[in-house]
Amino acid sequence: MNVGKGSTKALRLLSKSPARAYRSHPIRTASQCSVPGPSNTDRPHFPCVDAHAARESRIRSSRSSSSASSVPASSGPEPPYARPNPTTYKVYHHKSPLPLVYADPLPAFDIAYETWGTLSPRKDNVILLHTGLSASSHAASTELNPADGWWEKFIGPGKALDTNQFFIICTNVLGGCYGSTGPSSIDPTTGEPYATRFPVLSVFDMVRAQFSLLDHLGIERLYASVGSSMGAMQSLAAGWLFPERVGKVVSISGTARSSPSAIAMRFAQRSVLMADPNWKNGFYYDGLPPHTGMKLARQIATITYRSGPEWDLRFGRKLRKLPDADAAALASADRARPPALCPDFLIETYLDHQGEEFCLKYDANSLIYISKAMDLFDMTAPALAELRLPAPPPRAGPPPLPPSLTAHPASPAHAQYHHLLSHSKSHPPPPNPPLHLPDLAAGLRPLANTPVLILGVQSDILFPVEQQREVADALRIAGNQMVSYYELGGVWGHDTFLLDVQNVGGAIRGFLS
Repeated sequence: MNVGKGSTKALRLLSKSPARAYRSHPIRTASQCSVPGPSNTDRPHFPCVDAHAARESRIRSSRSSSSASSVPASSGPEPPYARPNPTTYKVYHHKSPLPLVYADPLPAFDIAYETWGTLSPRKDNVILLHTGLSASSHAASTELNPADGWWEKFIGPGKALDTNQFFIICTNVLGGCYGSTGPSSIDPTTGEPYATRFPVLSVFDMVRAQFSLLDHLGIERLYASVGSSMGAMQSLAAGWLFPERVGKVVSISGTARSSPSAIAMRFAQRSVLMADPNWKNGFYYDGLPPHTGMKLARQIATITYRSGPEWDLRFGRKLRKLPDADAAALASADRARPPALCPDFLIETYLDHQGEEFCLKYDANSLIYISKAMDLFDMTAPALAELRLPAPPPRAGPPPLPPSLTAHPASPAHAQYHHLLSHSKSHPPPPNPPLHLPDLAAGLRPLANTPVLILGVQSDILFPVEQQREVADALRIAGNQMVSYYELGGVWGHDTFLLDVQNVGGAIRGFLS
């Protein structure tokens, strides 16, 4: 639209008009606005906006002191994604180039990892656990780091990932910022952080980096590959890339083909982040991080992680509690509570808190790169062919026996175990199958002989349950007779994989054992 001089003059006159807004008294937190005073001539005060400047001031003052604390802050019922201490995890340095799908090989890289349980003499009891977008390798507490991990209730003796039976490995993904090489890592050719010179990654690149670690550890085969959310993508990719090396696949609240709606939500997150003036095209490491964009991006993400029904039960339309003095003033004046433009509803204060807790804990460029890798993920045959990824043949041998049977000679129990695997749990066939389903079935053909557990959550809006049904359908069309599929109820949405120990954990334990 062409704005002429007349329009410019009108805009100037408009900008000089008195602001028709309530004036708020100064308050102490970023999620409250006090009851307005009687005057409407003063410039209004917005603590939720002022909080960004206050945070920036704190960052400036702390840059000369020690780095941010590694102590995780409470964020409600969700396990915290806190920055781990570098002395509490192991790092594997890979010296040779790693081929990448979209770019030239990465000359060298680091992978941070942690382990639980005991590796068997035959090294046949290994489970590779894949993380979601922003999680570190600290999935559960260890002797070096006794703090609870992001999957604390699922890992340990007798738990879903039973450390009495299995040796569990969890890595920080390539592209991350918790010990593995990513945009914040030093580029050896320049001596400075890669920033946005870092190559665009694919989920397949992340998995290949993990298998380089397995090679280093002398682990030829995995008993299982397990993952949730983005980890579910990695788990499927691991079984696809290495059918003979992956015994079983567990895919929870994931997909084999990122949907337009999920791409849109992640694009919105990247957009607000990249619009932050502090982002500076990704070259912010010698200055202030784009903390405001990160906070807004996390708020958008949080909307997709939970569900409307849960928030109805948890928050409803309740408002935050007013300070006693303000509540008393309203009561004495017999006035209705005036609304605030800053967080007023409890759901608003919850999103504000989630964004505030996260915005300085994760690297902005890592969020951009890893979320883009999720968008690019597509296991349909045409998409894989376009990436020049040759499809390996399905595994030739039978699936691995659980540790409880491997110690015994061949017995009828072995045949019974394989018989149970071959009886797939069913769900109604899709009444209107998506047009891409045949292509997805063709793409998933390398997984035809690999037992796969798929879990979907009916309240998940980020990875709707239809996407998990689609993966199960495609695998069956591809000839896989060892697909176990379950749909879970509940109101926790996408984050069900973090919270529902009984149903998620029970399904995993049964499938693995």
